[in-house]
Amino acid sequence: MATKRDYYEILGVEKGASAEDIKKAYRKMAIKYHPDKNPDDPSAEEKFKEAAEAYDVLSDANKRARYDQFGHAGLGGAASGGGYGAGGPSMEDIFSQFGDIFGEESPFGSFFNRGGGGSRQRVRRGSDLRIKLKLNLQEVANGVEKKIKVKRHVSCTTCGGNGSKNGTAVQTCSSCNGTGQVRKVVNTMLGQMVSTSTCPTCNGEGKIVTDRCDACFGEGRVLEEDVIPIKIPAGVAEGIQLSVGGKGNVPPRGGVAGDLLIVVEEEEDVDLKRDGSNVVYDLYVTFPDAALGTSVEVPTIDGRARITLEPGTQSGKILRLKGKGIKELNGYGRGDQLIHVNVWTPRTISSEERAILEKLRASPNFQPKPNKNEKGFFEKMKDFFHG
Repeated sequence: MATKRDYYEILGVEKGASAEDIKKAYRKMAIKYHPDKNPDDPSAEEKFKEAAEAYDVLSDANKRARYDQFGHAGLGGAASGGGYGAGGPSMEDIFSQFGDIFGEESPFGSFFNRGGGGSRQRVRRGSDLRIKLKLNLQEVANGVEKKIKVKRHVSCTTCGGNGSKNGTAVQTCSSCNGTGQVRKVVNTMLGQMVSTSTCPTCNGEGKIVTDRCDACFGEGRVLEEDVIPIKIPAGVAEGIQLSVGGKGNVPPRGGVAGDLLIVVEEEEDVDLKRDGSNVVYDLYVTFPDAALGTSVEVPTIDGRARITLEPGTQSGKILRLKGKGIKELNGYGRGDQLIHVNVWTPRTISSEERAILEKLRASPNFQPKPNKNEKGFFEKMKDFFHG
């Protein structure tokens, strides 16, 4: 699988580029690599799609923030990048979303909106679906594949999605000649001004249903429950939004489906607490075990592990289990598990226990004598998290 190029590099802009600079860069790339302008260059269409995918992400503040923080992995495991499906953007996707970035009045507007030839009707896009998905710590740490049930609008199979009876009771709109848009020319002192608007007769669809489909009542779509598989990458965090292209709602009477947006929620673990890519566990031990040393089992993300406490272990000591934390979202490295040792002091004791402790109170070995080389709690935490 080829490594995806950096989106900023594709558009030739710096990471801190403004939204306007990104728009200008995309416009320049789209003009340069438009397939109709490069009929003898098979690579032009791929570069055109690549630029559109980069613009789709960098022009959206939410997607851009996730990309800046997590790279391509932050845009979703099932999506190839941005809001497109696993195969990348199609030409219809691009014209649907960005065809009007040049504007009808621009010298390039008709070129893009009409594809350099005859009339090109703008492809309508359906609405996105957003759901919340709860993941436990093990799923967050290692990644997981889920099958998600969603109710979404899909194309009606009876009419083929055009909303007409038997799929044939439809005619081209006479007001816009099937383009879905009407042009208005106004004479002014400065010359003729041309404006384009959605056709009011067909609502921009370009066609009119003369006899409605009985299955979808002319909508061209029906509501169905769908089971969608999605691969959640390891290392996702609370609030991250993943997307599956083309698994949202289809619009009425034809067009491309929106996306399924999955917002991650982390379930709190009973024993382990997450701190970035590390997990933290509070281990409570008795005073005799701390003084004499012992072997204990502790929970980890992958099961249980046995650790050894050396004789004379102090309360506040932090032990590290290397590589027992959470995988990095970009796929490189894994955090650790940090075990915070707490020596448990009983709140109530028996008379016999009190007598034993009274004898030990005066013993020289029970007098606090911290080693000068021993670090305090904050120094220890600094070493583990920043060292």
